[in-house]
This record gives sequence, C-alpha cells and structure tokens, in this order.
Amino acid sequence: MTKYFKFLEPFHSTGKWLILAAAVGVVAGLGAITFDALGQSIRFIALERFAGYVAPIAAGEHYIFQPPEAEMSAWKLIVVLAVGGFLSGVLVNALAPEAEGHGTDAVIEAFHFKRGLIRPIVPVVKLVASALTIGCGGSGGREGPIAQIGAGFGSFLGTALKLPSRDRRILLAVGMGAGIGAIFRAPMAGALFAAEILYREADLEAEVIVPAAVASTISYSVFSYWLPAHIRFVPLFGEGLTYRMESLVELIPLTFLALALVAVAVIYIKCFYGIHRLFKRSPVSVWLRPVAGAVLAGLFGLLLWWLFDRNSRALAVLGTGYGSLQVALTDPSALGVGLLAALAIGKILTTSATIGSGGSGGVFGPSMVIGGCTGAAVGQIFHQHWPQLAPQPAIYAIVGMAGFFAGAAHAPISTIVMVTELTGDYALLIPTLWVSVLCFVLCQRWTLYHQQLPSRLDSPAHRGELLVDILEGITVRDVPWVQRSTVFQGTRLKDIVRLIATSRQHYFPVVDGEGQLVGVFSTDDVRGHLYNEEIWQLAIASDVMTSRVKSVTPEDELNTALKRFTEVNIDELPIVATENPRQLLGMLRRKDVIACYNQKLHEFQLETADGERV
Repeated sequence: MTKYFKFLEPFHSTGKWLILAAAVGVVAGLGAITFDALGQSIRFIALERFAGYVAPIAAGEHYIFQPPEAEMSAWKLIVVLAVGGFLSGVLVNALAPEAEGHGTDAVIEAFHFKRGLIRPIVPVVKLVASALTIGCGGSGGREGPIAQIGAGFGSFLGTALKLPSRDRRILLAVGMGAGIGAIFRAPMAGALFAAEILYREADLEAEVIVPAAVASTISYSVFSYWLPAHIRFVPLFGEGLTYRMESLVELIPLTFLALALVAVAVIYIKCFYGIHRLFKRSPVSVWLRPVAGAVLAGLFGLLLWWLFDRNSRALAVLGTGYGSLQVALTDPSALGVGLLAALAIGKILTTSATIGSGGSGGVFGPSMVIGGCTGAAVGQIFHQHWPQLAPQPAIYAIVGMAGFFAGAAHAPISTIVMVTELTGDYALLIPTLWVSVLCFVLCQRWTLYHQQLPSRLDSPAHRGELLVDILEGITVRDVPWVQRSTVFQGTRLKDIVRLIATSRQHYFPVVDGEGQLVGVFSTDDVRGHLYNEEIWQLAIASDVMTSRVKSVTPEDELNTALKRFTEVNIDELPIVATENPRQLLGMLRRKDVIACYNQKLHEFQLETADGERV
C-alpha cells in the first residue's frame, strides 16, 4: 500500500500545480480584462473626448467606445498628461511605493530576495496607476501592470494556502507569465518569459515552465473571450504579416541590424536609468515628479508632431505607440526613414521621462516600438541602396522587435516566440533567431532589468539547493581513527587527575568491567574538581563522565558525524560497532573529518577546472 501511494505521489503533485496554475490563470485573465477596460475608459474620457487625440491602434486591438471626430488640442493634451501623472504619483506614493516604475523588476526582486512575497495592495495600485498613466497618454507598456497583477495573486494564493517559500515563488512567476500571455495574446511566450526573465545569463527557472504554460493558456482564453468575435484569436498585429526570407545572403545586412539594435538598446538602458537617477536626485517632490515626467514627454511628442508637419503618427511616442508600429510592420515606406528614426529615439526619451520620473507602466511595449522602428529604418536604408540584399524592409521591423528586447532584457527565447505570436508568422524564425542571439551576446554588460541575477547559482531563492554534497558517500571507515586509553568506571578521581597530568589525551572513554562503553569525560569535566582535594577520594569516573554518549559507527557517513559533533560541541566521538553500540572501536576526531572535507573540496575544484578547460 505504501508503494502504491509513492507511485501516485508525482501525479498528486502535478494535480496540485494544475489546480493552482488554473486559478492564477483565471485571475490574471480577469485582471487583463479589468486593466484593458479601465485603460480604454480613461483614454476615451481624457484623450479622445477632452483633448481630441485619437491614438491609432494595432490591427488586433479594438475600441470599446467609438472615438469622436474632433481636432486635437495641444494644450489640453499636456493638461491630460499632467493630470494622469499627478493622480498616478499620488496613488503610488500614498498606498504602495513599490508599484512605482515598470513593475517587472519588482516581481523579479520579490522572487529572488523577498521569498515570493508581494503585498496584496500592490497589484491593485499598479493596475489603477498604470491605467491612469497610459490612458492619459504617458509612454508605457501594458505588460508591467498585468505581470504584477498575476504575480501578486500568485503570491497571495501561496501565502493564503501556507505553501512553502519555494512554491510561493513558483506561483509568483507563474502569475507573471499568465499576465504576459493574456495581454499580448501570446500564451507560449508568456510561459517562457516567466522562466527566462529572472536571469541575465542563458538560464531558465525550469520548474516554472509547465505550470506557467497552463496558467498562460487559461489567462489567454479568458482574455480572448472578452474581445469582439472578429479579433478573438487574431494576433495583436493582425494576420497579414506573412513574409519570407528569400536567401541566406539576407543574413548579412541583418547582422548590421543586430549591431544597430545593440547600440540603440544601450542608449535606451542608459537613458532610462540616467533620467531615473536625475529625478531621484531632483528637489522636486515625489508627488510631482511623475507630473514633470509626463509633461516633458508630452512636450517632446508635440515637438515631433510639429517637426513632421503635424503628422499624427509622430505622436506614437506617447501612449503605447502600437498604431505607428503596425504601419512599420506592414508598410514602413509610408513613414520614411526620418520619422522611423525619430520614433525610435523619441520613444526612448518619452518612456524614460514617463516611467523614470515615477510613473507607472511597462517597458516591454515601448521596447517593441523602439526595436520595430529601428529595424524598419535600417531595412529602408538597405532597401534603398542594396535592394537585392533587403527586398522586404518590413522583415527588419519584425526582426528588430525581437532582437532589441532580446538584448535589452536578456530574454532571447521568450522574445523570439513572443514576436512570432504577436505577428502570427513563424516563417522568419531563422533571421529572428540569428539577430536575437547576436543582440543577446553583445548586450551582456547591460540589462533593462536591474534585479536580474546572473544565474540560479546566484539566486537566494536557490541557496542551499545547488550546493554539492562533497562528503556524500564517504563513511567513518574511510578516515583515520585514533585509539585512546580507557578508564574503568570505578577509578577514583585522584587516579584520574594523575592520568591526565601524564597524558596528552583530552577525551577519555569510560568502560565497565566487561570493557563495554558506558560514558566519556574530558579534561574540562575534571578541571572543576582540581581544587577540591577532599572529593578526590570520594568521586569516581562515573561521577564526572557523560553517560548520554553521541557515537558513530564505521558505516555512518561523515555528514552524520559532523551533525553529531555539532550537537554536543566536542572534538572527538566514540566509534562503536554496528551490531553492538557499547563495543568501543576507536575515536573519531573532528579535525580528521575537516581535513577529509578540504581534500575532497580541492579534488572537486580541480575536476571542475579541468572540465571547464576541456
């Protein structure tokens, strides 16, 4: 019967994670719906009705409210941005300061350093603050708030069910992946994103992938049924992005695209955190910094709008920018190299100002716009000068989205899958893989997520799990023993004092008349009686010894011996026969065990170094 339950134990564990992941997926999907509805409501009232600005959207997006036909007012647009920044800043600073910024970094930090704990109020504040920021025209992405909503519920569920920290961390990451899978309609990428984004190097949180896949699929399904029927299962950027690479020669200019993407990614990271530091050091109140950032972003957006002859596409540097990115993916020539480059650089500045000042929103969405516009601009240049090498400039926009974020966020696998799911086309997998890997390798020194750790070996979440048990399999029989003089239990104390005076031995096993071990005493046990000569004639060995002896057998592992040494804080342990725990065989010294450990550690390090050299 016991064997039967052990056989079913893995299935019980799988069932547990299926149920938990399903619950997280449902909540993440509902959170994505709530965020989308709230964001669109704020956008309709503030931007469209009041400011008269109707932002273009991607082919797979929808309007809940029919946008009005009105002329945009520049000063009203600035007012809306300022109000959105103010309300967001007040909400965050009053209720949940950790909801500031792009959100994903906070989830990564909670996974590594906070045992998977997120305060329940944080996702709620993040949802409302991000909806205000983006709905009022601030430059930010949707993935940060949705990831924090899913992660926050995962953390809450793990805490409510009193699960261990390990399980709570997994649920937190699962929730993050479910949120990403829902809002971008990319369930496979959401699962991989949750496992990959935690580390800078090529490492994955493997335990997260399966439950994250379940949660992401469910959250995607829940969110999709909220959409109108005609776009319910349509990729975010539509179904018409069917491009093919005609020759491997096209990889040559794509290599130059990778170099351009790396340069822009470094600029993005340095600009984002540079502006963030400037705002942190500024004398402006934390309540007003998001207002200043939003106004600066708005002024820059209006500057581009004016420079490009009031072209509404130039205002893609505000909000999500998906409408202009849609054009870059389908017909980049309609925008031109100049506007594409301006959108890429402008999006860096407006996102840095909006989020770096303390506003709330994600950085993945802006990264897609920056990477896509950079790619489209490079593609246009190559197409104009070497059309045979770049016959389809739109390919560069798709590949640019993937390569840019793969380098900036150190998440090549999930980003490749994400972009293919967003565009609905896997035909560009080879060029996307090529550019993404190049960007990932060349961007190793920089990362958009500062809370990422190099690998699982560096994460406190795995502290102790990945240590090599060097003493495993080594028994007491494998180290030197020492033989000690024994003392009969009836020996008088005066004779014991003389023995100690003439011996260098520190621990003395005590035996009975048949030579069986009954106890142990040390010179420290005797030292307390040295100045009381009257007791020398009365006390015997059994009076000063310890009868509750901690011992080991020759078959015990050295790990067991070390545990016994620690329990009683002594330097020698009696070694007794396995079949007779009172038959003394010798004494085991702590220093011999430590010497064995050091020797094995040295051998392990040499083997590891040889393996790395090979």
